[in-house]
Amino acid sequence: MNGVIESLERAQLRSVPDFDAGDRVRVHFQVVEGTRRRTQVFEGVVIKRQGSGARETFTVRKQSFGVGVERTFPVHSPKIEQIEVASRGDVRRAKLYYLRGRVGRRARVRERRDGGPASTRAARAAAARDANGSSQAAAEPPSTAESEPAAGEEQAPDPGVAAADESASRPA
Repeated sequence: MNGVIESLERAQLRSVPDFDAGDRVRVHFQVVEGTRRRTQVFEGVVIKRQGSGARETFTVRKQSFGVGVERTFPVHSPKIEQIEVASRGDVRRAKLYYLRGRVGRRARVRERRDGGPASTRAARAAAARDANGSSQAAAEPPSTAESEPAAGEEQAPDPGVAAADESASRPA
């Protein structure tokens, strides 16, 4: 019986970008007003992501005219047209409930500056792939032919280095 339920849930899963708590996202979703359907955008910070499979949900929080507004979306809902990750947040928690008590600048999340993995979920998936030995790119050394000039070719001087040399030789 479990196999049947899992296969039905697997059919419902959609491809979504990697995002985690602290990331600023734009969720484009369909709203039905009477007989009309239109797309509405909800932009804010992901404060939590919970569940797994077809039942997985995430909650987005934003400030609207000084009032905090939270909305919970099923990740794999057919009403969600698109999820855009506007920026990656640098947080140390999986659930950012502490943002509920903050207003204005204190409610901001630092932006991640490193080129690290998109999310901890992506990092775990990459680690699992590497453990299985499916990563062939790491075995091949990088080519240095592109970075070194060929014999007989002159390398153009770096203008930033030349300017620094001139300023160092001038008397003060």
